[in-house]
Amino acid sequence: MEDSQKLPLFHESGIYHFNDSNTVFIDPVRVLNRSYNRFTISPSTYYPRFFESRTLTPKNPISTTVSSSPTKRKLKKRKRSSKDSRPLNDREQIALQRHQELRPLLLKAHECLLKSNGLLDALRSLRSENVSHCLKEECEGSEQCFVELGQQSPDLVVTLNLRIRDSDKDLEDSPNVYCEQRSILPAFNNLVANDTEDDAVADILNNHYIMPRESCFYMSDLGQIRNLIPAHTDCGFNLIMVDPPWENASAHQKSRYPTLPNRYFLSLPIKQLTHTEGALVALWVTNREKLRSFVEKELFAAWGVSYAASFHWLKVKANGSLISDLDLFHHRPYESLILGYSPGKVKNSDNQTKFKPLKDDHVIMSIPGDYSRKPPIADLLQEYIPGVKPPRCVELFAREVMAGWVAWGNEPLHFQDSRYFVKKMDS
Repeated sequence: MEDSQKLPLFHESGIYHFNDSNTVFIDPVRVLNRSYNRFTISPSTYYPRFFESRTLTPKNPISTTVSSSPTKRKLKKRKRSSKDSRPLNDREQIALQRHQELRPLLLKAHECLLKSNGLLDALRSLRSENVSHCLKEECEGSEQCFVELGQQSPDLVVTLNLRIRDSDKDLEDSPNVYCEQRSILPAFNNLVANDTEDDAVADILNNHYIMPRESCFYMSDLGQIRNLIPAHTDCGFNLIMVDPPWENASAHQKSRYPTLPNRYFLSLPIKQLTHTEGALVALWVTNREKLRSFVEKELFAAWGVSYAASFHWLKVKANGSLISDLDLFHHRPYESLILGYSPGKVKNSDNQTKFKPLKDDHVIMSIPGDYSRKPPIADLLQEYIPGVKPPRCVELFAREVMAGWVAWGNEPLHFQDSRYFVKKMDS
């Protein structure tokens, strides 16, 4: 399919499939906005970084647009040389080898993006798209830290404002007649659900949080996660997304979010959360070889998950360049998604054959949002999810809520704050 034919589909869906079937570009704002009726996510708040204006050409595929003075460039070069002169330890050598094997695939994917002039033009206009009414002006409170609130005010309540279609009216004559319903619920250690087909607004203290249609959140610490386990496995989950707060010096230094040692993740009840017919488990990991080794040798085994494939998220700026040098040892511009299958309650040893084989090395490109925010990739995984359709989906350690999903974590409403949204004029 030609570029001109793909662009209308991209504007509608937020997903651009390159001719290379293993490579896609995602605009998270467009993907997520398909789940909202009265509100839209503001591109300018979703994309706070990586919007330099300089244009790249395919001849310079891995350069960045970060400018620095000659003195700073020399200092950085000297610092890298000093580090590079130290022999790599065994773990670093394995990481380097893994990178070298992956490098041609990432370069090929990036070249696809740089050759798509129409898509590049669309990317540069992402943050300048028209917005109507910013909800930030309506938000009386400051950004809340739910981790602290959970410790200090465990009895805090949420007021859930639902808009329900009025069944007493003639819907053919009055298709947009709604009635308002308000519920006051515990904010913590409780499943809060918007089971309507419209957006809902959850009020906590002086802040408003926008919930997409048919979504739930359960806000608690790790000790309460077993409350998510269904009474019957037929009510379990077919897609389990996990984005752990891995120990990370950068996150700790910047106080972005609390992290946990690896051993804490061994106890996640993946088996008990799995649907009878099995589940696809998707785990985000960084490029630290220690983490990859931990997942491959300990974590998946503890969960009862069999490895299926690895996808890779390549991060770019709006001008098409990578967010950092591809070969920068400690800050490479990509992360990986490790996929595996959880068998559920099997009645015979052939259950694994029911799972659709996954091919390794799909590349997903997107412009990163705020720190540690992952792109919404559920659409790309649909054909591999076993069991019932539509699938039951859960995200563990979630920081946002998606339509049709249960979001669990100690701050699942973080990116649902109204300051990230705009209100449609006609709503």
